[in-house]
Formats: sequence, C-alpha cells, structure tokens
Amino acid sequence: MLNENMKAIRKSKGLSQQELAIKLNVVRQTISKWEQGLSVPDSDMLISISEVLETPVSTLLGETVIETEVDNLKAISEKLEVINMQLAQRKAKRRKMLHWLLISVCIVIAAAYVVLTLSNSPYLDWDYSDPETAVVAVGFHAIEWLFVRLAPIIFIGAIAGIFLTWKKR
Repeated sequence: MLNENMKAIRKSKGLSQQELAIKLNVVRQTISKWEQGLSVPDSDMLISISEVLETPVSTLLGETVIETEVDNLKAISEKLEVINMQLAQRKAKRRKMLHWLLISVCIVIAAAYVVLTLSNSPYLDWDYSDPETAVVAVGFHAIEWLFVRLAPIIFIGAIAGIFLTWKKR
C-alpha cells in the first residue's frame, strides 16, 4: 500500500524517481525499492517523504484520518512493523523455496549420475561408419562429457546453498 501510494503521489507531482531521490538525499535505487515494496523507509524518512511530496504521512500509508502527531508516529511505526513483518515472511518463503530447489537439483544430479553409470555409455558400441549415427553419438558424448565436468561443481554449490538456506529451529 505504501509503495503504491508513494509511486502514485510522486507521479502526480511530476517527479521522477531521480528527482525525489535528490530531494531526500538517497540514491534512485532506494526510491525504486520502496516503490516496488522490496523495502520500506524508516519513520524519519517517511516524514521527509511526506514533506517533499507535500502529502500527509497518513495518506502515504493509505489512511484518510488525521490524527495527532504522537498518535501519528505510533500509527506509522505500527504500519511499518506490519510491512516489515510481511517482507520478512516473503523473504522466509523465498528462502524455503530456494532451499527445496537446491535439494531437487542435488537429487536430479545424483539420479543422472546413477543413470550414466548404469548405462555405461552405450553409444560407444555404435557403428560410426554411418555419418548420422556418428553425429548423434558425438552429441551424446559431448553432453555426457560436459555433465561429468560441470555437475560436481553445481552439486557442491547446491550443497553449500542448502546449508546456507538451512533455517535453524
């Protein structure tokens, strides 16, 4: 809500992200992150944004009720807390998805190694006098050769990723 309101008000004032960033003494990427909902400004910065955009903080946060300044700061901090919790939940969900994706990669690589080991490169017994068979066999060999060299690196990286994304309970 904050991100959408901030973007709409900035555009209605005719300001670019760069112009707003200069007025707030931040980099443009910070404005972009706020407007994409990837992060939120702290309460002091939220007040600065409201001053630059000439808009009450409550309007930025989506409220139309005017409260006293003390209540306003409390409401702002509560809303920011909710937004931060939502961002934390989104981050935890992405971390969990990445964790299981890395586990899946490890399983697929291990299964492919088992299949390659059990198949024992059957294309080596093919008749290479036929050009089409030779091309297909060379293609199979190239894929197998590339897999055998790259898969261990990817496997080790995936294992490291699994440990890095492991959530301790």
